[in-house]
Amino acid sequence: MVDRRDIGSWLGGPDTSGISKYPGERLGLPESGPGSIARAGRRIVAIIIDWTLALLISNFLFAGNSWATLAVFAAEQALLIGTLGYSIGHRAMGIHVVRLGGTPAGPVAALVRTLLLCLVIPAVIFDPDQRGLHDKAMKTVLIRR
Repeated sequence: MVDRRDIGSWLGGPDTSGISKYPGERLGLPESGPGSIARAGRRIVAIIIDWTLALLISNFLFAGNSWATLAVFAAEQALLIGTLGYSIGHRAMGIHVVRLGGTPAGPVAALVRTLLLCLVIPAVIFDPDQRGLHDKAMKTVLIRR
């Protein structure tokens, strides 16, 4: 005979006790404000700004060659994130890249993160904390300033 408690367990839905309430909670970050996870809107606008700048430079210096555009974009990402912690687009949108402990990403993490970002796929596959595979691989996170 079936016990009603067995039926009730699946009728109650999945166990959500281990699911975070907001992106970044599992990482110990605040829900909103400075230090919180940069949401998709800010990140998308930041990458549009960075890509537009790369296109402008590429059009001016390399007659709009698509590989040159990608190289300019990658150079901006790797150099600026590796030294300052943010690209021009990130700065305009008030976000920056840090390691999970809050320290700067550094040049090596910025370079590998940029290479993965340029492959596109790692950047569009993300976890519940809204970290793309390129950030997970380098143990970095985009946070609000």
